[in-house]
Parts: sequence; structure tokens; C-alpha cells
Amino acid sequence: MHIISRKRLLEFAKKHPDCSAALESWYRIVKRTDFNSFAELRQTFPSADKVGNLTVFNIGGNKARLIAAI
Repeated sequence: MHIISRKRLLEFAKKHPDCSAALESWYRIVKRTDFNSFAELRQTFPSADKVGNLTVFNIGGNKARLIAAI
């Protein structure tokens, strides 16, 4: 998956250090993985939800949500 801006992720992690490790883990996984379908993505991220054209990821045990266009 292509991440457009890691800067926003780092800014969020700095403001919310309790989510930092989970956000970094999410980043590493999606950076190295090409998901061919939403079902495939859900195998890696079971709590991900599809909302219209967006995908919502729960970060850090639902401490934060990351909304992405995939």
C-alpha cells in the first residue's frame, strides 16, 4: 500500500504517545503489503471497516481511528 504522507502519522504519534507503537506497527504492515481485496485486508486487520469509499482502522485497541482511502 502507498502511504502519501508519513508526516501526519508522526505528528499524531507525538501528540498521542499511547498510540505511537500501534500506529508504527500499522504503518510497517501496510507499507510492505499489497492488499488485493477488502477481505484480504480484513485477514490482517479484522477490526477494519469499509465506510463508503473509505476504510476505517482501529489503532491501539480502538484508542484512535485512522481513516484511509484505499
